[in-house]
Amino acid sequence: MAIFLTKDSKVIVQGMTGATGMKHTKLMLADGTNIVGGVNPRKAGTSVDFDGTEVPVFGSVAEAMEKTGANVTVVFVPPAFAKAAVVEAIDAEIPLAVVITEGIAVHDSAAFWAYAGSKGNKTRIIGPNCPGLITPGQSNAGIIPGDITKPGRIGLVSKSGTLTYQMMYELRDIGFSSAVGIGGDPVIGTTHIDALAAFEADPETDLIVMIGEIGGDAEERAADFIKANVTKPVVGYVAGFTAPEGKTMGHAGAIVSGSSGTAQAKKEALEAAGVKVGKTPSETALLAREALSA
Repeated sequence: MAIFLTKDSKVIVQGMTGATGMKHTKLMLADGTNIVGGVNPRKAGTSVDFDGTEVPVFGSVAEAMEKTGANVTVVFVPPAFAKAAVVEAIDAEIPLAVVITEGIAVHDSAAFWAYAGSKGNKTRIIGPNCPGLITPGQSNAGIIPGDITKPGRIGLVSKSGTLTYQMMYELRDIGFSSAVGIGGDPVIGTTHIDALAAFEADPETDLIVMIGEIGGDAEERAADFIKANVTKPVVGYVAGFTAPEGKTMGHAGAIVSGSSGTAQAKKEALEAAGVKVGKTPSETALLAREALSA
């Protein structure tokens, strides 16, 4: 089992013919992802050879879906054009859009998030500014390294890309059902809560690891959800205990004002919901091991 992405997922890449898209399409194919096409209106009708695998290029997401049955798109389109690319995916009603692009204007992210809602949320958006998601041994949609872990029983949801990779590496001997990087921008599609609900419903996920960071109240809301709805053990980590107040740190959403959004406030909210929270990523991995062996 897995959440959102399986070996049967048929993946297209918007922006596949750009340098970043080419690089990561090659890596995704190496991880076994079933990539059935790319999208670039200017190069429609051509194909790209990835070490012997010919991937056709289509003029639109709708055409790619019609010709291939694609049900996932990974977006590597530059920030200025990303909103149009995501809106195109939503109009085509593709079930999952993974928006990797960093630096999209918050106004644009808010616009396509609201547009997806106005269309009935037929397209799940992951991101933007995220590493994507991976179901080890099955499929990889994004930029998460595919060789740092194996299939297993842990579900991971994280705001941070690099901490996603570290946690996967630290628990590589146990392995993961799926790992989802949701991104740390102020406006994102899929949230901690969405992933927690999916992992709770997945019979092959035994433990959930949740990584948050300072800024906003997403972790506090996730804590309320865990308390009311999650029966599986959850282990957490919140990045940013040493961040100075009032300063934006790393992600655009990671800004603290007063006590709101601090790592300590988030840690306390999660612990009140029964989540064991580590002070470092390594301590969090140790707590996960202890919870699984309990």
